[in-house]
Amino acid sequence: MTPDDRARRKANLNQRLMVGFSLLAVAFCALWWGGIAFWLIVAVGALIMMSEWSAMFAATPRDKRIGQFALSIPLAIMAPLASGPSFFAFGLVIGAAFFVGAATGRRELAGGILYVGLPALSLLLLRSLPDGLFISLWAMGLVWACDTAAFFVGRSVGGPRFAPAISPNKTWSGFVGGVAASAVLGGVMAQYGLPLWLAVATPVLAIVSALGDLYESWLKRRAGIKDSGTLLPGHGGMLDRLDGIVPVAPLAALMVLALGVAL
Repeated sequence: MTPDDRARRKANLNQRLMVGFSLLAVAFCALWWGGIAFWLIVAVGALIMMSEWSAMFAATPRDKRIGQFALSIPLAIMAPLASGPSFFAFGLVIGAAFFVGAATGRRELAGGILYVGLPALSLLLLRSLPDGLFISLWAMGLVWACDTAAFFVGRSVGGPRFAPAISPNKTWSGFVGGVAASAVLGGVMAQYGLPLWLAVATPVLAIVSALGDLYESWLKRRAGIKDSGTLLPGHGGMLDRLDGIVPVAPLAALMVLALGVAL
């Protein structure tokens, strides 16, 4: 590696870290405030993700607008001043998906409504729990821990590739490091009130997060693009940054609701 390559790599890493810490700060502040602040961040993020999803599947401007408009309706209903993250809002997400599929004739755009809308609903639902700040930090934190550890462990250790045909930069060392970091997070949070079974489930959800990352990489490879967008320097688009949260948030919400955890 030449000095210029090393300097470029360091600059890219610094940019990635700066953007990453900024996103974490915004997310934490929104989580801390909850209510309208958190809903607004989630809603804006979901609409951006839907825009990137539409572009990934080469949707026409008309179909892209239809998708965003349809998604905006359940997102508006999820607001604290409306019905909030309710079963009614869930029904509207499903209805929006059917509407987009019928109006555009594009099943993949209908799938985008579910891909974006269900995680948004789940995050808002988790935050609305009696101890929603804590449980939301667990659900989102395990994804952040997995992503961060996977990046740095894979970068420093290297080794065999995890899925070279889909994402050649991912390694088994990074995968194991990410899952281990999430498990440690779950163990630490268990000392402060996280139910034991949720702590035990944390590494499983970390694996789901890694698979969500891999799925989005497969979608990008299928579409012939490197990143889902250019909104976040060093990270790509919003879909690139939240691909792990997409499958984890609904699963975490289902686990909490199905087993009736009272936090």
